[in-house]
Amino acid sequence: MASTDSNPFRSMNGPMEPERILLAHGGGGRLMHQLIDGLFGLTLLDGAYDKKHDGVVVEPGSTRVAFTTDSFVVHPLFFPGGDIGTLAVWGTVNDLAMCGARPQFLSAGFILEEGFEMDLLRRIVHSMRAAADRAGIKIVTGDTKVVDRGKGHGVYINTAGLGIVDRNVQIEPGRIAPGDVIILNGDIGRHGIAVLSAREGLSFAFALESDLAPLAGPVLHMLDSGIDLHCLRDLTRGGLASALVELATTRGLNICIEEQRVPVCAEVRSACEILGFDPLYVANEGRFIAFVSPADAPTALDVLQSYGTGPSVIGSVTDCVSGIVTVRTPLGTKRIVQMFSGEQLPRIC
Repeated sequence: MASTDSNPFRSMNGPMEPERILLAHGGGGRLMHQLIDGLFGLTLLDGAYDKKHDGVVVEPGSTRVAFTTDSFVVHPLFFPGGDIGTLAVWGTVNDLAMCGARPQFLSAGFILEEGFEMDLLRRIVHSMRAAADRAGIKIVTGDTKVVDRGKGHGVYINTAGLGIVDRNVQIEPGRIAPGDVIILNGDIGRHGIAVLSAREGLSFAFALESDLAPLAGPVLHMLDSGIDLHCLRDLTRGGLASALVELATTRGLNICIEEQRVPVCAEVRSACEILGFDPLYVANEGRFIAFVSPADAPTALDVLQSYGTGPSVIGSVTDCVSGIVTVRTPLGTKRIVQMFSGEQLPRIC
């Protein structure tokens, strides 16, 4: 007899597992990583997938090339501090930057919904042009598809990016070492709260814009300053917490951060308290963490300080091999940080 259970999770054997795709599969948490590791990674991806990086560095000839791809489905299309066009360009530029690459070329694919206003599309395309110019990357190819009215939420954008990586640059999770300090380039949570406020029509007593920004500049500045960057990770879906957990698990080392050292502006903190969110899990689009040796930390902080985002050392890596992330609270106690199983903020990028 057919089952009448409408629960999307199965728990007959082992851990609960979704039978169908959920919004949470795109949220940067546990379900997304299960999908990538358990299906896409095992079935489709070759080569350097096991490095669990924001892109892959390949050597088709004498040149080292970073390659990455991303898709953007943010809702609403326009939000305080940005729009889907700028996000599509800078989001891909930032993934290249996390590989230590100098961004070179970008593709842009548009999935348009029948009935979408041409004036809005023009705004988005002009935003992409301006964003590419600011980031120093060239848009060189693309594609367009149109879907039925009501099936595309206006527009979705897919991008792929190529960048050049210097021979002496090797930035990846495998280089994280015990004793490394973790530098965060600025305060967290602005993007998620800005998008949510625009989506839900929330009115706060303060104006808050997304932290959306291109990150190749500060990363290349650190490299040009002679800093040996062990690993970089931009904090998008799942926020700071999910990025740390993913890296700790991949490397098999423990990470401890100091809650008081993680900058959260008063506006984001207030919004999170009202909405019941943890700022550590709120999405960002202009923030990243850098793993460097203690000797390189002062220079890295000086470089990042020149960009005006308020960088800080938030923690360090220990030689414990359990792959756990802990947060030391202002009271001196510790709590373990885990990935969300569900979705705190869907459709955020």
